[in-house]
Amino acid sequence: MTQKSNPDTPQLFRLNIEVADLEKAIAFYGELLRLDGRRQPGARCYFQCGAVTVVVLDVSSVRPPQIAPKALYFTVKDLDAVFARAQNLGCLSQESVHDAPGGGIVVRPWGERSFYAEDPWKNPLCFVEEGTVYPG
Repeated sequence: MTQKSNPDTPQLFRLNIEVADLEKAIAFYGELLRLDGRRQPGARCYFQCGAVTVVVLDVSSVRPPQIAPKALYFTVKDLDAVFARAQNLGCLSQESVHDAPGGGIVVRPWGERSFYAEDPWKNPLCFVEEGTVYPG
């Protein structure tokens, strides 16, 4: 299928991640992403990740958090540094990805050098080394 030319191509700009403890989520994502979050009204905090804002939203006052789609993908320049932070946070994935450990730095069959992690609310995360992203 070829992509049609569209002068008004939609651009993804924000993604919500539901959590059950805003303070814990701010600390977790602040440490893992090495970003300062911007607190917002309504039990949420914004993390600017390039063109997309990742919003951690505490929904615990009304229901349990819903797990995000599989998975949220981030490109990073220093994959080893992010891996070390994820390791310190104890959030590396225990799953297997294409017969390789998801929680290990691996060059995937499609050429991406990456690892998978999971936040404390079971939201799946993937970090891919910049320059190895498979364009599809």
